[in-house]
Amino acid sequence: MDLSYTEEQNLLRDSLQKYIEDNYDISQRNKLTKSDTGYSATNWQQFADLGWLGMAFSEADGGFGGSAVDTMVMMEEFGKGLVVEPFLSTVVMFGSAISEFGSSAQKEQLIPGIIDGTLLGTVAYAELQAHHDLENIETTATAEGDDFIINGTKSVVLHAASADQIIVSTRTSGASDSKEGISLFIVDAASNGISRTDYPTVDGLRASEITFADVRVSGDQLLGQLDQGYTVLNKIANRTILALAAEAVGAMEVLYKDTIAYTKQREQFDHPLSEFQVLKHRMTEMFMEYSLSKSLTMKATMLESQNSADAQRTIHALKYLIGKASRFVGQNAVQLHGGMGMTEELRIAHYFKRLMVIDSQFGNMDHHLEKFVA
Repeated sequence: MDLSYTEEQNLLRDSLQKYIEDNYDISQRNKLTKSDTGYSATNWQQFADLGWLGMAFSEADGGFGGSAVDTMVMMEEFGKGLVVEPFLSTVVMFGSAISEFGSSAQKEQLIPGIIDGTLLGTVAYAELQAHHDLENIETTATAEGDDFIINGTKSVVLHAASADQIIVSTRTSGASDSKEGISLFIVDAASNGISRTDYPTVDGLRASEITFADVRVSGDQLLGQLDQGYTVLNKIANRTILALAAEAVGAMEVLYKDTIAYTKQREQFDHPLSEFQVLKHRMTEMFMEYSLSKSLTMKATMLESQNSADAQRTIHALKYLIGKASRFVGQNAVQLHGGMGMTEELRIAHYFKRLMVIDSQFGNMDHHLEKFVA
């Protein structure tokens, strides 16, 4: 398996690096996280103008026909910059689901807006009682003529306050923990009966608790087949995990390089910290964890894009490894920076927080370890 980037992917990476270097430093990011929306609408429009929002969509849908590896390249660079714009929720989660499972009418209605930056979307899948199990859904969609009535509450819905459209997982039949009887609906965020509680997450992003109280949707808003939504939901989860893994790899690279630079300039007993053998070993281990994470992320991304039979198990292994490596690299970066490693002024703390949130999304390391060995 070839784990190297193509020339086009290297050019994409270079353009992303240049943009992030020019537009993102930790002070700029902190300003964005404290703004009303939590991100920059100007940056988002520039993402659209540069073609990044259309990269993952097929040419038939108006995109550039990029691959899963192209998305990995983008997310890795976003991880290096701690980018706060809603690329994950709008393009990776919402957009990819519409692209693969949406009807012709749904694609025509939604994808052009995603590509040109005028439409934001997200996916409401998590519930408090679910404990990372995608199929554990108590939110119901009850048929009423040609319509459905949605009732229930969704937790930690990313960028919901800015979203125009929301994919909502519901229970249309079966037990609350069954993989059968799940249906997904595309819901207008301004629909009557929707209420939100918005809040910042520990890593500075935005999320919401959403309550659906007798929210009426038409049958045309069904995404995929009635009662067969688990396949779609699992596909969304897998693609999001791959994107999160790539983002984590980018963040770990920054933590490792910042730690190397700091230990070269910080002195103890008249010698740089980088000269102490025990710390050399520690930083070597950090590099090994980062490198292994990057290699497995590439492998899992390629397997998933090829619909390999090994893809699901590899994704479980990847999510476990990313959680383990993120914790090791992040904790050691903080420790080797001393007390200042957890200050708001130093970017180390912000990267560490983001890595810990990534571990919790779509199942933490313990959850995926259980799935892997099952």
